[in-house]
Amino acid sequence: MRTKCLSWKSPLLVFFALTLAVSLPLSAFAGPLRVGFFPNMTHAQALVGKERKLFEQKVGGEIAWKAFNAGPSAMEALLAGQLDLAFVGPNPAVNAFMRSKGKSLRIIAGAASGGAALVVPQESATVSANDLKGKKVAAPEKGNTQDVALRYWLKGQGLAIGRDVQVVSTKNPDIFLFFQQRQIAAAWVPEPWLTRLVQDAKGRILVDERTLWPGGKFPTAVLVVRTEFLQNNRDAVRRFLAAHLEVEEWIGRNPAEAKTAINTQLKALTGKPLPARLLDDAFSRVLLTHDPLSAELLISAGRAGELGYLPRENVFPRARLREIFDLTLLNGLLKERRLPPVK
Repeated sequence: MRTKCLSWKSPLLVFFALTLAVSLPLSAFAGPLRVGFFPNMTHAQALVGKERKLFEQKVGGEIAWKAFNAGPSAMEALLAGQLDLAFVGPNPAVNAFMRSKGKSLRIIAGAASGGAALVVPQESATVSANDLKGKKVAAPEKGNTQDVALRYWLKGQGLAIGRDVQVVSTKNPDIFLFFQQRQIAAAWVPEPWLTRLVQDAKGRILVDERTLWPGGKFPTAVLVVRTEFLQNNRDAVRRFLAAHLEVEEWIGRNPAEAKTAINTQLKALTGKPLPARLLDDAFSRVLLTHDPLSAELLISAGRAGELGYLPRENVFPRARLREIFDLTLLNGLLKERRLPPVK
């Protein structure tokens, strides 16, 4: 007995097709969404969101999280098409943007301000930059945001890198060990490594970077998206950005639970949770903000340029650097929440 097949002209199949189309969100992203981040306090939204799966709930799909030590390696992965979005320091983001002649990425939101400082041993007689002459000072990965801050500060104090001071570029865990063993005289690091150097490795803060900026604000982390991904998956990016805002608000309302989530992730990523007092101190030095602090970011980019970290003017004009920002989605979401727009 032959079974009669329904054709696409059948009213019944048309009904089923329309019903399925309505039930599935047209803008749903198949995923997984590949997101880079660091196990740092300045990436608190990523740590909390990852632990509580808040981004997955908003995006409606899988998130493939990838941890990095510092920005340059994360931006290499993004340029290679291995990441879709990333929490990253401003200077590596600017470098990647200029190297690609403005094609690779866009900054779509801020993530954190503050949470970085130059730490020296407690017993050290160092009270100024001149006391670091002939010594080794560390920063995580050459070209990252703290590395730029350190080198620019040393230059401003009249010290020449290589001649007067040797800058060691290495991973944060290695910086901690070198500092603990007193193989380096100082280190410019982000949280929670800053507080770990102070409390666990018996250090003291020589320069809190907040004191070097008017108003004490400067970007230490922003949220970037690969340009091609933004063009092809704008709604998925919008959903992720909406989650970013919600996580920021949730952390503000639930600091104790947020610290627990951060610590759980730090233990999973680094093998060791932070003591409560250390976590509290580290958390207190970081301001979470969706504002990318564009004016300060451009100043920081100018400093990176002075240090020779950015492509030359004939490769990509500095005047076009403002094109790195695409805050349309962010400001749309802020308008929905009746919050002031970001410049």
